[in-house]
Amino acid sequence: MSLSEKTINIVKATAPVMAEHGEAITRYFYQLLFSHHPELLNIFNTSHQKTGRQQAALAAAVYGYAAHIDNLEALSDAVRRIAHKHASFNVKPEHYPIVGEHLLAAVAHVLGDAATDEILEAWAEAYQFLANLFIEVEEGIYQDSEGHSGGWRGTREFRVARKVKESDLITSFYFEPVDGKPVADFKPGQYIGLYITPHNSANRCVRQYSLSDASNGKSYRISVKREGTEAIQGVVSNYLHDYVQEGDAVELSPPAGDFFLDTRNKSPVVLLSGGVGVTPLLSMLNTLTASESSEPVRFVHSAINGSVHAFSDHVSTLAEQRDNLEKIVFYDQPAKGDQHYDHAGRTDLNLIREQIEIPGAHYYFCGPSGYMSMVNKTLQGWGVPSENIHYEVFGPHKDI
Repeated sequence: MSLSEKTINIVKATAPVMAEHGEAITRYFYQLLFSHHPELLNIFNTSHQKTGRQQAALAAAVYGYAAHIDNLEALSDAVRRIAHKHASFNVKPEHYPIVGEHLLAAVAHVLGDAATDEILEAWAEAYQFLANLFIEVEEGIYQDSEGHSGGWRGTREFRVARKVKESDLITSFYFEPVDGKPVADFKPGQYIGLYITPHNSANRCVRQYSLSDASNGKSYRISVKREGTEAIQGVVSNYLHDYVQEGDAVELSPPAGDFFLDTRNKSPVVLLSGGVGVTPLLSMLNTLTASESSEPVRFVHSAINGSVHAFSDHVSTLAEQRDNLEKIVFYDQPAKGDQHYDHAGRTDLNLIREQIEIPGAHYYFCGPSGYMSMVNKTLQGWGVPSENIHYEVFGPHKDI
């Protein structure tokens, strides 16, 4: 199936309208969707609905599709990234007609008389084309997941083998399969989907957490930050911290994600993290050290202070053992007694430029959006090629 020239022209011409009214459309879309299909609340992250992050992400995606509909190759990275997220949520082909119906209804509602039959027909064709593309890519991910040794499709039952406090805010959970069989290897930087029903939630919740250790074929580890304040708490993260104990069972979807260390590339690597953004980078670091790579590795971490700095001792031990590994730590507001940091104050990469600007290096980073924007802008300012810059955004994707 290919899009007609007429549809391409109409959708591209209406892209500015989608940019102007995108978030109004997506807000109404989700209201409509959940009122008619409340069972889909078991898939969508309601916290992102409340904050508006999901609506903004969908609006940006719709506009991006419309603006590039005559050059879909430019969207290949975005399609792959979203498809991995969908696979982790176990999105199925039968979900797409439901979404399409309510998305078009939202467009018609918000735009009113401006949404002519011709425009709605063009968008229906464009949506179906995109849905078919996602279904194809996602089926490939599902087949790849279950085709690997220790792999599976959908969810699989795991038991919490260990629960370890890493800092005042971060706790690690080690999962082993209930069936005792091997588990699939993963690429360092990828995540798993966790399916759980907290006692204070009316719906099952699905959350994606980065795997925070290297593959071992037997178990998985995630390291979860307690999110929110007393007024607004992260439902799943607080439930994991407060109620999930060793021996409890959970459901996991297979490892997924398009942010990962290219272990075939024998280039210097610089890993930069802020706060809990350390988790995927820790998986990369542990993989690199296990492989005994001799290429330079720099590990740069930023935390508020020592009380919330997870895995400090572990990384320090690795740095002492490996001549090619150097760690650099920034503390925003060091507490009295803090010693394991190199720089006080907000992270300034220009202070350590001589240490981390390495010819041919690949840079991987993760953390709060402001932190990542700073890192990205700095690296671009140094002239680092875009193909050497890699990052992960927790939650709905957004450009930094």
